[in-house]
Amino acid sequence: MSLNPSPRPPLSEAVASGPFESVERSAAKPAPAEAQPAVDGVVGYRRLLPVNWDRYLVRIGALLVAALGWHLASTYGFDFFVRFDNVPGPLVVGAEFLAQASSQEFYVHILHSMQRIAMAYGLAVVIGVVLGVMMGRSRFAEDVILPYIEILRPIPAVAWIPLAILMMPTEQSSIVFITFLGALFPIVINTVHGVEQTPKVLVRAARSLGASNAAILWHVVLPGALPSIVAGLAIGMGVAWFSLLAGEIISGQYGIGYFTWSAYTLVEYPKIIIGMLVIGGLGSLCTLLVRKACSPLLRWQTEGAKS
Repeated sequence: MSLNPSPRPPLSEAVASGPFESVERSAAKPAPAEAQPAVDGVVGYRRLLPVNWDRYLVRIGALLVAALGWHLASTYGFDFFVRFDNVPGPLVVGAEFLAQASSQEFYVHILHSMQRIAMAYGLAVVIGVVLGVMMGRSRFAEDVILPYIEILRPIPAVAWIPLAILMMPTEQSSIVFITFLGALFPIVINTVHGVEQTPKVLVRAARSLGASNAAILWHVVLPGALPSIVAGLAIGMGVAWFSLLAGEIISGQYGIGYFTWSAYTLVEYPKIIIGMLVIGGLGSLCTLLVRKACSPLLRWQTEGAKS
């Protein structure tokens, strides 16, 4: 019998052959064959859902709760400061909406309103951003343009209707003009705010590196002002729909605003609510499209913390 003990394996081999090896092997083992399809099915189902789908469910649930409250208030004649005695319920409004959705004239009204919004909002975006950048970058331009903005901005859209009818050659142009004014001022104000908030350190650094005024405007000022500009574009879209409604009520022959006003004059209450809901839905959809169109330009912006 040999008294010499057997040589010990190297430390690396001992660790590899020790308990750590069993842990690594157990972790590396695939899941049982019968459980794998279920996991794949769950993962595939989640991939089909949109991002933040649980938040969309909460929003849809909030709308359903509001519809339920509306139904109960109109059914039982809720009367406490706000009267629901003559307000049609959601079932009546839904049935009338299906009837209107089958008529061609209803879509003609929507098409005319969308066309006016497109023309007025497009002009407001171009002119509003240009004026806002000029006012934000030049004190002389601000002193010249700001008095007009501050005097005209508080005037409501309804007050512009008589003057627009006198100035513009057609009813279509007068409605577009009123809608344009409604969208213009939020875009100008937010653009000025965004340009003025550009850090002066960045402007000085770019100028010290030899950048021209045009390069500083394009690569420093405008990217820094984009969050405020996008906010102004979204607000301007909402105000544009508000102004469009006022213009179509008074001087329009077609449009969803005219549809709502004619329903009021004919005492057709379900159509009034349909017009209101369509205006709200189209306005929300247009605002969402504006935000989605501008979101690629704001990829550098960090998301705020929300609980």
